[in-house]
Amino acid sequence: MRKVILNLALSLDGFIAGPQGEYDWCFTDADYGMTNFLNSIDTTVMGGKSYRLLLQYGPPYPEYTNYVFTRTEKGTPYPNVVFTSDDIPDVVRALKEKDGKNIWLFGGAEIIHPLLEEDLVDELMLSIHPLLLGDGLPLFRKLNERKLFKLTDTIAYPSGLVQLYYKK
Repeated sequence: MRKVILNLALSLDGFIAGPQGEYDWCFTDADYGMTNFLNSIDTTVMGGKSYRLLLQYGPPYPEYTNYVFTRTEKGTPYPNVVFTSDDIPDVVRALKEKDGKNIWLFGGAEIIHPLLEEDLVDELMLSIHPLLLGDGLPLFRKLNERKLFKLTDTIAYPSGLVQLYYKK
């Protein structure tokens, strides 16, 4: 069965984006393991805000199938983008059952939360950036119950960025 991996950047104070949704604080000076990670997936899942953010830089991940949970977008010029307003956990359960590589839970918080609640996130790959944003979009919302993950690896980079790898 395919795994759903939440891979994203996080500030020391727990934010995944600044107050205006900005992520200009994310380090881009090195690969930070992204090439290996990107070779391990063939699907992304994301919300409409994350999708619109990616569009600023061109077509979203043209080498992958991108599932976008949205209530506003209806049509797309990109054949590798699938818009859906279906139940998030139901769609992801079905994706996990399909043959293929792993699934990148790209974001945002509206997608992450229900998948955590339903225990559909198999791994966390958190890139902790050594800065405090002070305000912004927090990674985690209040959950109905505790979720236990096991630390499997850490990598500290000269930049001060630390990657934490967790599995269920």
